[in-house]
Amino acid sequence: MKKSWMLLLLIYSFCPAQEIALLKYSGGGDWYANPTSLPNLIKFSNQNINTRIKMKPGVVEPSSPDLLSYPFVHMTGHGNVVFSDSDVINLRNYLTSGGFLHIDDNYGMDEFIRKEIKKIMPNADLVELPASHPIFQKPYPFPGGIPKIHEHDGKRPQAFGIFVEQRLVLLYTYETDLGDGWEDAEVHHDPAEVRLKALKMGANILNYIFNN
Repeated sequence: MKKSWMLLLLIYSFCPAQEIALLKYSGGGDWYANPTSLPNLIKFSNQNINTRIKMKPGVVEPSSPDLLSYPFVHMTGHGNVVFSDSDVINLRNYLTSGGFLHIDDNYGMDEFIRKEIKKIMPNADLVELPASHPIFQKPYPFPGGIPKIHEHDGKRPQAFGIFVEQRLVLLYTYETDLGDGWEDAEVHHDPAEVRLKALKMGANILNYIFNN
């Protein structure tokens, strides 16, 4: 298993440009929310941390064999999520073979996605990442851990992870709404400093994936 994900990372390192993707899931939730977020994150990362990511992200379904082509897959939305048996098997294979899934609750996903994560990784628990975790350290320091971008229920922002052989393979960000902060300025009218904070945290996630 370890050899397989190392091989995937080796392949990615020799590619002239990586491609990341948005997860198109079933269940009725709006998987397509925040259409400008990934392009803006890609642009910021390519300009500031020397990533080489294709500007147009892909769209991939959980059961598609194409899932294994992407080192990073982003998932967001506000509502219900349902993974079929084939989705679960393919996502588990993806995560244990070198892939990375970032799930960003856009408000309203939490009660649904936690059950689906457990289906994918039944023997692993979501654990809250401490502020000392490397994903918060570079290239931009976040000494307090995951930043708060949008206020919803007055709860503190949290970042949870699933680990396979000590490798973080799934990141679930809750009560932060990073994706809203990545969107075009006119969408949510966030102050420039808030958007920059969100983009920097997103760049940290990509940096962690491509350099660990």
